[in-house]
Amino acid sequence: MASQPHYSQVYDWSNLLLAARKAALGKRGRAPAATFEVGLADELVELADELRRQTYRPGPYQSFFIHEPKRRLVSAASFRDRVVHHALCNVIEPVFERGFIADSFANRKGKGTHRAIDRCQGFARRYRYVLICDVRQHFPAIDYEILMERLSAKISDPQILGLCRSILESGVGVLDDQYDMVYFPGDDLFAVERPRGLPIGNLTSQFWSNCYLDSLDHFVKRHLRCRGYLRYVDDFLLFADDKATLWAWKRAVVGRLAQLRLTLHEERAQVRPVTAGIPWLGFVVFPTHRRLKRRNVVSYRRRLAGLLAGYRTGDVSFEQLKASWQGWAQHAAHGNTFRLRRAVLGSVCLPARQSGPEDPGRDQRPNAGLP
Repeated sequence: MASQPHYSQVYDWSNLLLAARKAALGKRGRAPAATFEVGLADELVELADELRRQTYRPGPYQSFFIHEPKRRLVSAASFRDRVVHHALCNVIEPVFERGFIADSFANRKGKGTHRAIDRCQGFARRYRYVLICDVRQHFPAIDYEILMERLSAKISDPQILGLCRSILESGVGVLDDQYDMVYFPGDDLFAVERPRGLPIGNLTSQFWSNCYLDSLDHFVKRHLRCRGYLRYVDDFLLFADDKATLWAWKRAVVGRLAQLRLTLHEERAQVRPVTAGIPWLGFVVFPTHRRLKRRNVVSYRRRLAGLLAGYRTGDVSFEQLKASWQGWAQHAAHGNTFRLRRAVLGSVCLPARQSGPEDPGRDQRPNAGLP
């Protein structure tokens, strides 16, 4: 059993060093990470001192929109703040992790999208019907006081809770424009002033999302006794052998989410036979096979065309291009997509470069060694 964490563990040197390494993964070529690592020791000493004295204050976010797979506002914390996020999660995550259900697959070690897809297909082979649900405006709707109650139930150190609140409050207002106000039973006119919204892009936001919805997971598993249930962030599935049970469970889930000040996308929350296919994490999953969603294919064709144009001008290296097509092919290979991968990648011809190294050879083209 994980012991209660102590605030001093957050600013312990070894923990901060580990946090800096985690924050830098995949970002070492970017200026903020490189600048921080140049003066790594001094930066960590300063951070440790601020955390120890409790004078640390998160900086502002840089916000921008992404459009794949849907339009969302991403708010990126500074690299320095991301180090603190990792340091905090290193300490408190084990306390919560032991209580999470096995079928929660997002942002957890040993889980992930592909295992969630495998689990979905396993349930599709055991049950006749599925209820497909997703939470409406999940990250913008997360209520700070409810989240702090969840964290306080497992964490007793007031200084750790103070740091959690400080990070939370740094995101006040960031997602206000992304949230459509919903009034719940018992609300007054001042409910609109309740602080809410976890900036999309933070490690803490991803982790706290799991903490927030953990009570829903246990409600479905223990109270509804639904054995065929799995969740990935704000998307979740319930399986059963009759439609009436699933419609009853939907009503219960709506009530439970209301206690968390969350709502479902009602028009999307429908019961359907598993043989009709289950849209799930970029695939359509059937009991016997899986198809990649058309939107994913169209999006990657567009991205690949941009990379090829960048390769021609010398702005994109061959290794970057190769990493892109290999990554997409490996992801697509989790479905029955061999012919699709051949169609997307097999006809790609590397353009002559205007500058930089020449074409590395036909043996390294996208269709060579297709998984």
